[in-house]
Amino acid sequence: MSLAYAVTDSRIMVARCLRRSLRDPEAFFTALMLPIVLMLLFVYVFGGALNTGGRYVDYVVPGLIVLCAGFGAGTTAVSLATDMTNGIVDRFRSMPISGPSILIGQIVASLARNLIATALVIGVGLGIGWRPTTSGLRWLAAVAMIIFFVFALSWLAAAVGLLAGGPEAANSFTFVLMFIPYVSTAFVPAGTMPAVLRGFAEHQPFTPIIETMRGLWMGQTSTGVELGHEAWVAIAYCLGILVVSYACASWLFRHRTAA
Repeated sequence: MSLAYAVTDSRIMVARCLRRSLRDPEAFFTALMLPIVLMLLFVYVFGGALNTGGRYVDYVVPGLIVLCAGFGAGTTAVSLATDMTNGIVDRFRSMPISGPSILIGQIVASLARNLIATALVIGVGLGIGWRPTTSGLRWLAAVAMIIFFVFALSWLAAAVGLLAGGPEAANSFTFVLMFIPYVSTAFVPAGTMPAVLRGFAEHQPFTPIIETMRGLWMGQTSTGVELGHEAWVAIAYCLGILVVSYACASWLFRHRTAA
């Protein structure tokens, strides 16, 4: 099959996945509004009691963006698991459609949904007083970090959706991804945690990603580690997740559609 046909098939699959999101307004609304509700809750209810060495809204926004990406990726896992169990993928495979375009449609749609949710979080954050102290170049670097992270997490979600036995099993992945950022520096500095949790918070993938965005936007990290070091660790984590997830998702898709 030529490249032109593969691109056309991928574009059609992306449009299908986006229309599917709009036809499920409850899930789409939840994915967009949950991070905003959490931001308002933490800033106005818990923020006064949390000591982060500065204004809490300036501290918490990067963590909420990561939480937003985790929830969006979980939605992708459920969507792909549903497609694999309701027979639609078998129907697609019986047509002259590029196989990879089915996965590409899910990934690009996931990226689009997450970027919309991220833009809303940033907009609301600015509205309630978040004030990044950074340059335009660092803004671009932060956006690039978000896109890279969401892209890697979307492939991880695709692998989970293909591995899961059904939508219910894939849905549990959402709760795992939403829980891990809580035990990071997303909401409070790692130094405020008990020793066991502190060790986990300091050495898990979400923390360097959050600290990279925090350093780019606010000029310093909460861990005291240099921004350059956190950025390289974050890139390494994202690249590792992407490579492993892409390989697993590709193999699982070929294996499940081989018949």
